[in-house]
Amino acid sequence: MKTKAFALTLLALATVTRAFSQTAAPVDLQANDTARFLAGLPPSPGSPLAETAKEASWQEHSKFFDTAWASLEKNQLAKIRAWDATYIPDASASKSPVFYMFSGPDYLYVDTFYPNGSTYVLCGIEPTGKFPDVAKIRPGSLPQELHNLQVSLNSVLSFSFFITKDMKNDLQNHELGGTLPLIYIFLARSNKTINETGYVGIDADGKLQPWDTAATEHKGLTPGVKITFSQQNATEPQTLYYFSTDISDDGIKKSGFLKFCKSLAPGNSFVKSASYLMHESYFSTIRSFLLDNSNTLVEDDSGIPVSYFTPDKWQVRYFGSYPGPIPIFKKYLQPLLFATYQNIHPVPLDFGIGYRHYAKQSTLILSTRKPEPGATPSTAPANPPAAIPAGPTSAAASPVPVQTSTEEVPAPAMQ
Repeated sequence: MKTKAFALTLLALATVTRAFSQTAAPVDLQANDTARFLAGLPPSPGSPLAETAKEASWQEHSKFFDTAWASLEKNQLAKIRAWDATYIPDASASKSPVFYMFSGPDYLYVDTFYPNGSTYVLCGIEPTGKFPDVAKIRPGSLPQELHNLQVSLNSVLSFSFFITKDMKNDLQNHELGGTLPLIYIFLARSNKTINETGYVGIDADGKLQPWDTAATEHKGLTPGVKITFSQQNATEPQTLYYFSTDISDDGIKKSGFLKFCKSLAPGNSFVKSASYLMHESYFSTIRSFLLDNSNTLVEDDSGIPVSYFTPDKWQVRYFGSYPGPIPIFKKYLQPLLFATYQNIHPVPLDFGIGYRHYAKQSTLILSTRKPEPGATPSTAPANPPAAIPAGPTSAAASPVPVQTSTEEVPAPAMQ
């Protein structure tokens, strides 16, 4: 009897082991420990970084991130997840690809809004940089390098967005430079485990190609990185791509980036703090891609103008308030959006987003594609949006006054 029970126990253990081996992706220990170290989280026991983590500079670094993340979780991330659960539960749970144009290294917010995407495509003009290797940092330089990471992240932790002109300085001329260290930090602090990392390029046909870091020229390839990672208790890994590329109309003509994105589409999209570039005619191609290939699109007012979301194709909901753009972007006032917020009663936001980073001033717009004629309609959300009132479509033709606040894009508080 005991022999039979023992045999059954072994069989059960073998079954569990086999199931685990089929679902658990291998861990890139060096990349994962590096990400945790940079994020102020202890590396795994036995890691070469364990001793370095005992140094006073890292201990202070860890305290900085623990404090900053506790505040961020309470004031921003937890509230965004609650908004997700109420207004986009299906999209939030969806494994559809997620497109985040003009993102820079901001994996943090797209993960919070769309945590379960199978693939994330991020892009910006900022370089990827080298995969961080703490062991190669010059002796005595680590405290300053860790401080530089804190400075680089201060604006996104405080205001929800990166400041482009500051990133140019923050991400260059440092041993821990480029977007990769920041993406690593966001992955680690979001409780992700890194499975695999590597450089990739997109050729003119939109196909991924391996990127030989030893080569001096990669003619025609759009440079990027591919990071495969896993959530806790997940059965399937997820993939994050970041590409350093120009997505203006002229820039897109010179690369296969959009063809690559189309190979993944359709999906969900997110736009935040995008400098109102898609309000301009010379960003019409990327604007059209998002309109044609997004099932849901969450954005602030700096993304695609609301006039492009026609009622025959889109159901649009409005959240927060719309005081207009901050002064440096005042020419991008949307009279139609202004009139809409004046004529309906949008759901208030309890978190800040975008350039108007205070909750009472933030604008959030949720656009959901309507089913095609003949398709099975999805369940309509409670409290459907009010019809958009007719109104002028350009600031020049509008009687609506431009917001006269003296607020500018805030500079990081840390120096």
